[in-house]
Amino acid sequence: MSIYTAFEKVAELLSQVESSKLESLQAPASLQSRFETLIAKSKVGKITPAEKDELDHFIVLERLVRSAKIRARARRVQRA
Repeated sequence: MSIYTAFEKVAELLSQVESSKLESLQAPASLQSRFETLIAKSKVGKITPAEKDELDHFIVLERLVRSAKIRARARRVQRA
């Protein structure tokens, strides 16, 4: 199994969470602020290797949740 297959399986599992809970899922303000700080540092080339690793993990999580939300919406549309 590749990491992409695992990613898709987790996204599919998350997409089965109750719609209202999944749609309301978002990062706390402090985490969002940290993410934005890391993005800003990355854009100006002032990010450390540890911060780059942290940013990469944030991005993976964000994509995973976004993929789950898209799948859940598609499933609702198919049922309608």
